Amino acid sequence: MNPIRIVLADDHALVRAGIRTLCESLDGVTVVAEAADGNQVLEMVKAHHPDLVLMDIAMKALNGLEATARMTREFPRVRVIILSMHDAEDFVQQALKAGASGYLLKDSAVPELETAITAVMRGEVFLSPQISRLMVQSYMQHAGAVEGPLGVLTPRQREILQLIAEGHSTKDIGSRLDLSVKTVETHRAQIMERLGIHDLAGLVRFAIRVGLVSSDK
Repeated sequence: MNPIRIVLADDHALVRAGIRTLCESLDGVTVVAEAADGNQVLEMVKAHHPDLVLMDIAMKALNGLEATARMTREFPRVRVIILSMHDAEDFVQQALKAGASGYLLKDSAVPELETAITAVMRGEVFLSPQISRLMVQSYMQHAGAVEGPLGVLTPRQREILQLIAEGHSTKDIGSRLDLSVKTVETHRAQIMERLGIHDLAGLVRFAIRVGLVSSDK
């Protein structure tokens, strides 16, 4: 049987090295590429045609949730397992909505990684036991609850919000996304209106709070 081909996506080199070591200790698994941000992981998937991506959430330029959403549209055959330290319901819901097939906490026991890979490659959805309990409890308590705070923004607006929070100028954002400065300014105004936030510092604090960027970026 052909090995399961994996791409690792995490912006910390030491974390990637640790995950690579774990993956390569598993039978029938090979790591074909690594990526440090969401844009790079899309490039690696296009170049290497993996079966599975192990994806961090908080990465620069394009976070793991947005990268997952793009990947499931452009490369629907590729499975995604989110590897995250975030156990909040919002993150799990966003990951599943983006098309992820699994959500594994970074502090999970090592055998869980193999279980998650096996399950996802069988076409199943895998959630860490802690996450499963969280989702069941949430469903019982808040059936039909509204989307998380990022749900009011479009994918493009979330992408622009992340770049704003990372300190990029309007001109730089326009250049990165192939948009005019005026279009970026319009998106920024719409983001502020939808979130009820009226200054850039507030946007940055919001992006950190919801995990779009981390406070050490």
